Amino acid sequence: MHARLRTTAAALGALVLLGAVGCGNNSPGKNGKLNMGIAVANISLNFAHEMVLGAQSAADHAGKVDFKAVGPPNTDGPAEAQLFQNLTARSRDGIVLENLDPPIFTRPAAQAVDKGIPVVALDTSPTDGSKVNFYVGNDNYALGELMAKEALKRLGTAPKGEIVIGVPNPGTPVLDNRAKGIADTFKKEAPNVKVLGPFQTYSDPGQNYSSWSAQVNAHPNALAFLGVGDADSYNLAKIKKAEHGKWLTAGFDVDPKTLDAVKDGSNFVTIDPQHFLKGYLSTAMLIDAVRNKDGKLPQGWFLSPGGVVDSSDIDEIIARQKSATAAYAWYKPTIDKLLANQKANLKPLKDAR
Repeated sequence: MHARLRTTAAALGALVLLGAVGCGNNSPGKNGKLNMGIAVANISLNFAHEMVLGAQSAADHAGKVDFKAVGPPNTDGPAEAQLFQNLTARSRDGIVLENLDPPIFTRPAAQAVDKGIPVVALDTSPTDGSKVNFYVGNDNYALGELMAKEALKRLGTAPKGEIVIGVPNPGTPVLDNRAKGIADTFKKEAPNVKVLGPFQTYSDPGQNYSSWSAQVNAHPNALAFLGVGDADSYNLAKIKKAEHGKWLTAGFDVDPKTLDAVKDGSNFVTIDPQHFLKGYLSTAMLIDAVRNKDGKLPQGWFLSPGGVVDSSDIDEIIARQKSATAAYAWYKPTIDKLLANQKANLKPLKDAR
């Protein structure tokens, strides 16, 4: 399973580096082939890979969509901004934009909208000046609450001690909201637990490992180490195994190494933001708006769900992750339900968290 997923990821990375999925900058019109694309913050990490797979799946199912994915090999806001601007020259019928540094994208996004390109914000809510008014994302504060409640289930009654929270990219609303959800829940439900952090843990896997190693060494008696990013999950598990740690560890996302850590019990859970689903929904609604609604996207925050992966469903999720086809089959009932009643899932953009 993991080899196939990595092979898919490698192929995708090669696709991005080598260039276009198709050719030509001029769309023949909404009834012909559409030129669309997606820009992500880090093409190498699982969270972005999942979003791209979902987006590409939606484009494939819609048909007649020439779809291109771009993103830097490491988290680099300015590099992604340049790739996004390049994409606007090609994907004039619509772009899905995910990023981890919203202020950098305010002007490029506004320029794309001014050119008449429909832009959907994915996973990170748009800034006020970006002119982007439609966002597909999780309630990340609620996902943080979910992680904290799962940890509290395993810490027994009236736990006392320290927990350490890590954030790969401080200042990114998605990640900060997750961390706040964790911290607030512990403060409310476990007043004898001291919350430390959030500390910066970096999205680069090597830097992430070093950062968490330092935190573990600094707080050897902590009750739990909880991260809100992709690399946090599998690096915490790796450190726990090496140190024979008794503390709880967990993070986010469904990287193959993270699923291994849940399967073998190193991590008690992973929180799954269901990135494939978000990628699919954002692209499907973008295509529908261009083809059937004169390019008029919905307005507001389209709430996409997430969930817990633990020992009770780890085998099911591993099977889901075998391929984009398997993922789509697993998500299809949710996709159909959400797309059938879009207004019910729309919230004010100002409420996104």
